[in-house]
Amino acid sequence: VQLQASGGGLVQAGGSLRLSCAASGRIFSINVRGWYRQAPGKQRELVASITSGSTNYADSVKGRFTIFRDIAKNMVYLQMNSLQPEDTAVYYCNYHEVNGMDYWGKGTLVTVSS
Repeated sequence: VQLQASGGGLVQAGGSLRLSCAASGRIFSINVRGWYRQAPGKQRELVASITSGSTNYADSVKGRFTIFRDIAKNMVYLQMNSLQPEDTAVYYCNYHEVNGMDYWGKGTLVTVSS
């Protein structure tokens, strides 16, 4: 599985961005798709994840971010609204297989100015 994230950039506080993650390869055994982020000097953290039946969000982004997917296009998205400077980070998409394997894309940088 190869993942390619895009959509990052510089935005003012209160603005919006949509991140996209394109997947290729053998993806039929993927059961969880997610977005993580890593801010400078901090550990990577889960932002949002989606399975066939549910979504999950970090408390810090609930109500502001929405994860959704397009299975037919092998895409997963992260719509980010009301962005704040503390959302500044490199964002990574992740696919988790049923057998426990994890796949990561190269990150996309999101910078939120105050």
